[in-house]
Amino acid sequence: MSLADLSLAQWRSFDLPTARTVAEEAAQRVGGQLTAVETVEHLGGPLHRVRIERHGQEFALIPGGALTLGFDLDAWQPTPEQAADYTESVEHGFGCGPDLRAYLREVLSPRRSVTLATLLMAVQDEELTEAPGDMPAVLAARGLRLPSADEWEHACGAGADTLFRWGNDCPLDRAPYGEDSGPRHQANAFGLRIAYDTYRTELTSDVTSVHGGDGGESVCGGYGALLAWLPLATANRNPSMAEFVYDSDGSDPYEDFSTRPVLAL
Repeated sequence: MSLADLSLAQWRSFDLPTARTVAEEAAQRVGGQLTAVETVEHLGGPLHRVRIERHGQEFALIPGGALTLGFDLDAWQPTPEQAADYTESVEHGFGCGPDLRAYLREVLSPRRSVTLATLLMAVQDEELTEAPGDMPAVLAARGLRLPSADEWEHACGAGADTLFRWGNDCPLDRAPYGEDSGPRHQANAFGLRIAYDTYRTELTSDVTSVHGGDGGESVCGGYGALLAWLPLATANRNPSMAEFVYDSDGSDPYEDFSTRPVLAL
């Protein structure tokens, strides 16, 4: 079996020694060093986390295969508190659509089936050093590439079908900044520091979407508690922010944006 063909289901069936053998092969393949293999509990079963260091940068192994991505709005029901918070935002002129479900339909990717290759993805996003359109060439010079939007979403959610990578709820009594505790600060199931700060804006190869934050727009704008947390939702593609990033206004302050480089296997 090719490493790139390794599926998440197969990966979860491995015992720790087998996972370590596969991880060592991945490290050798990219000229890196295996620094950690650990097992965590995720979605009711074990999941192995792998870290590989290459040229001073840490990468996590992201198993692929046949996957389901996107958020199933038809199977989801907001809590009364979430619905009420969104209604208050609408009353103050924010949001889009008459209710929360309508708004989420505009900003979240739909439920769908995809097939992705297994890859290595940077544990930490990195700031852009050039304008968004120039970053593919910058990364290619380092043997890296931008992730696709599907790859980013899968890496963030790690198979979870909840609104956020940690579940469907978020604290509505505080904004998602200014504290160092809470689920958004914890590494995700694959060991990535991802969807952790709404002031971040991660770019992928898809110019119609951005991920993991909205540059702080919703927090600074006083949109309301839930709308401030939603940029961290796994399937949130934030089309309005993407439009800003890739037009002439967004190309100037490119240092405010980041991406999460990928190493192909």
